[in-house]
Amino acid sequence: MTPSNEEKTAAFWPEVVTFGETMALLIGGAKGIEHSAGMARSFGGAESNVAIGLARLGHRVGWFGLLGEDPLGRSILKTIRGEGVDVSRARLTAEAPTGLMLREQLAGRTSVYYYRKLSAASGMQPGDLDPGYIAGAKLLHLTGITPALSPSCRATALEAVRIAKANGVPVCFDPNLRLKLWPLEEARSVLLPLAREADYFLPGLDELKLLYDTDDFDEIVARLRELPGVSIVKGGNEETYFVDRDRVTSVPYFKARQVVDAIGAGDGFCAGFLAGLLRGAEPVEAVRLGNLVGSLVVQVEGDWEGLPRGDEVDALLGKEAHIER
Repeated sequence: MTPSNEEKTAAFWPEVVTFGETMALLIGGAKGIEHSAGMARSFGGAESNVAIGLARLGHRVGWFGLLGEDPLGRSILKTIRGEGVDVSRARLTAEAPTGLMLREQLAGRTSVYYYRKLSAASGMQPGDLDPGYIAGAKLLHLTGITPALSPSCRATALEAVRIAKANGVPVCFDPNLRLKLWPLEEARSVLLPLAREADYFLPGLDELKLLYDTDDFDEIVARLRELPGVSIVKGGNEETYFVDRDRVTSVPYFKARQVVDAIGAGDGFCAGFLAGLLRGAEPVEAVRLGNLVGSLVVQVEGDWEGLPRGDEVDALLGKEAHIER
């Protein structure tokens, strides 16, 4: 049942709802994992990264998922809550552990090792969804990672989209193609139908080349124009492409002074883009905001630590005096 305006106001109802797997993260030192005496601890998850980004930009956002009832899960949940994200629908479970990933950067190459099989998040079921929570949002955001985790997670993602569409809630979908999780043909069979359900489809250009099995940009654009919604293509030649039925608009990147950690750039872009939409900006202007947020994320180590505050973004867009970062 869709909540009333009074209920949404009383509960500070999220403008954006998102969900998925968030994993504990251990980062190796300069010597790499094998030879490091200690490792830095953090966490990461495409959807929770977006949620934190939106909260820092001043928006009401809710994230939910399953985490283990263990020190890592409890720490993750506390930190996301501390960032101003509503986690009232998230849950800790004693039945499975929090997923874990290890990351190292050696000789300029980043390697990630995942320990997520039978994680708490992979047990998510459609029954874990709160239909009213989704129905009361202005946007639902999801990624292609969730349906790749397990059959029950796939059913949960599809049901969340069904609830959103039934209640007139626009859907933002980032395919986040992860071939370590499933074969390409299986991914295509799920991600391409989800793209048709999306009001905002946010793929990377390299992902589209795989999903559509072509390197021809014009053919890719033609396929995107068959979709009911609009597409925002990341990872172009120093630019992001906004594609609708009538045009392809190129939006230049904001150049980063230095790239410290490229992981999380796409999630930062998504947070900025959605924030732009919530501000009432035209989609192309929202893409510009997404480009800016993405460029700031990569200048700090970690998936979400470099996500900017709203005043930083406004300053860099020229609305206020410069803020040193």
